[in-house]
Amino acid sequence: MTKDKIKIFDTTLRDGEQSPGATMNMDEKILIAETLDKMGVDIIEAGFAIASKGDFEAVNRVAKKVKNSTVCSLARTVKADIEAAADAIKPAASGRIHTFISTSPIHMKHKLQMDEEQVIERTRDMVSLARNLCEDVEWSAEDATRTDHDFLCKTVETAIDAGATTINLPDTVGYTTPLEYAALIEMIKNRVPNVDKAILSVHCHNDLGLAVANSLAAVSAGARQVECTINGLGERAGNAAMEEIVMAIKTRNDTLPFETNIDTTQIMRASKLVSTVTGFVVQNNKAIVGANAFAHESGVHQDGMLKNSATYEIMTPESVGLNKSTLVMGKHSGRHAFKNKLEELGFELGDNAFEDAFDSFKNLADKKKEIYDEDIIALIDNSAINNKGLVELLSLQVNCGSVESPKADMELKIDGETKQVGTTGDGPVDAIFNGIKKLVTHDAKLELYQVHAVTGGTDAQAEVTVRLDKGGKIVSGNSRDTDTLVASAQAYIAAVNKLKKLDENANKEHGV
Repeated sequence: MTKDKIKIFDTTLRDGEQSPGATMNMDEKILIAETLDKMGVDIIEAGFAIASKGDFEAVNRVAKKVKNSTVCSLARTVKADIEAAADAIKPAASGRIHTFISTSPIHMKHKLQMDEEQVIERTRDMVSLARNLCEDVEWSAEDATRTDHDFLCKTVETAIDAGATTINLPDTVGYTTPLEYAALIEMIKNRVPNVDKAILSVHCHNDLGLAVANSLAAVSAGARQVECTINGLGERAGNAAMEEIVMAIKTRNDTLPFETNIDTTQIMRASKLVSTVTGFVVQNNKAIVGANAFAHESGVHQDGMLKNSATYEIMTPESVGLNKSTLVMGKHSGRHAFKNKLEELGFELGDNAFEDAFDSFKNLADKKKEIYDEDIIALIDNSAINNKGLVELLSLQVNCGSVESPKADMELKIDGETKQVGTTGDGPVDAIFNGIKKLVTHDAKLELYQVHAVTGGTDAQAEVTVRLDKGGKIVSGNSRDTDTLVASAQAYIAAVNKLKKLDENANKEHGV
């Protein structure tokens, strides 16, 4: 028996990036898009093309890079939006325009200031325009779960008549419940005469913690596309988490007899990549990808696990790409062994990138006795995210303790010029950040500083995230090193480099 295919529509790069503090630069978006493409995501919503030149370029570059996934741009039901979306996705092998309009009474009155007839007319005209520019058109009824059912049916029918091939019924404010949402999907299937000409899609927010449950209820009721994000990233309480949707279908195929195109062994890497890029750390008890998802401390649980892992694990760590940390590489490992390990972990690097990665591996092996898979993954992702920027750390020496105030002496290369500084602070990290800020003057506020260990042990690589806020423009910097203070300096510098690039782009836009 052939199982129905559920399309996975990932909006990490669009809705996910709208999380306060989750802004991604161009290279980071490309890296995430390529990872999603490799995972088997059906549709990647790469951005909101009309929002800014940067958003347009991001969608356009993702469209050029992605090989298998459909690349989608969001657009309001506005002519300029739809035309910008069409232009941005032109290079894609497969492109989609996703246009939306609010349909609930509260949104129409206070947000749109439009009546029902105006919304229907706008839907008809703009979906028709989109279909003339692109064969694949998705239309969303924003705030569908708080929309009058009669009116919702009329707008859905209108959108399909105008050429929409996918109809999305989002729970925009995370208001609905599973039974109610399933009933909504069934109602649309039963009352809209042309519904068989389009795929029904769902997009759930997690304000009540029900995004995944609502999405799966909708799938059981007939929806065949789920819109979601890696790690549940998104506005407010976030979106339905892609990894939870996919693994629920895979693990409970008896009650959810569907299938997806997702290579689940890529889930853990995608989760870590998005976490690193955005600085949003995954909570330890997060389903599927949290640090404790496959950890067992209770004596009763441990006893069961030793006898049969199925006693307390409903899926294997390997099924989501979590390799058990076994020592397989060391300082004496050569290029061939390292290349084989990269292939085993799913990395394909060009000659120059491979040599850079191998050099980084050797440097790490000199500092760290035991090299785990997680260490190698961290090295590659760190290299891809933090390319050399306008400011580079050349050297760092920190003196601290209980007797004297911490002092940091460092040497930076700034726009090709070497500069030195010595500063004190309330602690060693504060001294480092004061020194960098003294050499690279800026008025950004430190919003977040956090440290996590990549693996266990006192010689583990420290993963440091720094988030800066400059007048509402938020950037994150990340770095990893066995020396926490070096990683801290590099993470702060990575964030400063992003700030400088933002300023440069702003100056170009204003002709400065």
